[in-house]
Amino acid sequence: MANEMKEILEAILTETSGAELADLPLPDSMRGAIVRRDEVGMFDGMASADKDPRKSVHVEEVPIPPLGPNEVRVAVMASSINYNTVWTSMFEPLPTFGFLDRRAKGNPLAARHNLDWQVIGSDASGVVLDVGPGVTKWKTGDRVVVHPIAVDMEDHFGHDDGIMDPSQAAWGFETNFGGLGEIALVKATQLMPKPEHLTWEEAATVSLVSTTAYRMLVSPNGAQMKQGDVVLVWGATGGIGGMAVQYVLNGGGIPVGVVSSPKRVELAKALGCERVIDRSAEGLDFWTEDGTQDQKVWRKLGQLIRELTGGEDPDIVYEHPGRSTFGASVFVAKRGGTVVTCASTTGFAHEFDNRYLWMNLKRIIGSHCANYKEAWEALRLTKLGAIHPIMSKSYPLEEAPDAINAVHHNEHEGKLGVRVLAPVDGLGVMDQALRAQHEDAIDVYRRFA
Repeated sequence: MANEMKEILEAILTETSGAELADLPLPDSMRGAIVRRDEVGMFDGMASADKDPRKSVHVEEVPIPPLGPNEVRVAVMASSINYNTVWTSMFEPLPTFGFLDRRAKGNPLAARHNLDWQVIGSDASGVVLDVGPGVTKWKTGDRVVVHPIAVDMEDHFGHDDGIMDPSQAAWGFETNFGGLGEIALVKATQLMPKPEHLTWEEAATVSLVSTTAYRMLVSPNGAQMKQGDVVLVWGATGGIGGMAVQYVLNGGGIPVGVVSSPKRVELAKALGCERVIDRSAEGLDFWTEDGTQDQKVWRKLGQLIRELTGGEDPDIVYEHPGRSTFGASVFVAKRGGTVVTCASTTGFAHEFDNRYLWMNLKRIIGSHCANYKEAWEALRLTKLGAIHPIMSKSYPLEEAPDAINAVHHNEHEGKLGVRVLAPVDGLGVMDQALRAQHEDAIDVYRRFA
């Protein structure tokens, strides 16, 4: 770590004033977890399961990001691993350098991101170091978390819903200088105040998964869940699924969780999800050896759900695994029900029997992260202590490739944090009273790690 970075970290840890922090010089370089353009072919011909992020992700020194108008540089105390980081590390479905190439065309500001290396990561908590021209809401020393959608908002199409803007990009996936670097580059419209009852690493695990769940379930842009709705949640203890369970319970819904082991059954129940299906124990493999889907297994899933709900089918199916489950999701949703989908971690080419969709008047809603207002609404619930982080473990930055590999192979529970500048777990809590009220809920995942 450069001497300048050590001074910045010391100032943050001792809660130096923003004015004093602003007087400190910035280093010329920083540590970051990166992928390299000249290695995009290293896994060619390999099955996804055999690709090893520990070979493609490198932690090394790179230049700090240049600051432009309406931008902010953030000293990253912590980050976390999302599945888009797994895709980046495997160069799937396409190398992310293609995103950087396209954004650079005709846009000098975006061209700064188009390098032979990319600092990855789509979550961060930290402290504002400096702001570019045009930034008025944020100042040096502000403690923040980062909303993982960067959008220019110059197109009329985005002003009703920012995520619809043609310029929107997943930060740290479709842009450079993401959260797994000591200094991140973000737009001012990505910043939100850090929940002060959380540690740096806890706060860093919230933004992407919580905002995604909020838009999918709560927002008018999603399924608009109401009290009493039965919601089938795939992967109910994972990063996306664990947040969904909380939103369903918080909004008066009835979650039915699907998990893959007895341990995860226990974890789901510890989250408050009383109705849980162990997919492995029930043999819910929807695909046959000849590459078709077995409708008898769809029907078995529907029967298991009805046994848990007193005969009701799901009003909403919360879909993110994708190919492996999508046909079953469309089938089990109730007449007039909704399948809301994002991600597709098991494959993007979904197959379903359209008769069960059109003849039963069901809907499919595509959802992608959230707009800025939805992100603020979701974070407000965390700041109130209504929605909690679901972090089970954190890693130092040097071990970020190991954390990515663990997520790749589903060896984790909930979210995995990464301490970037934070030297140890547990730092950053400013509101001890609120934390004390919710300590048990905050620590659920660590008890099952």
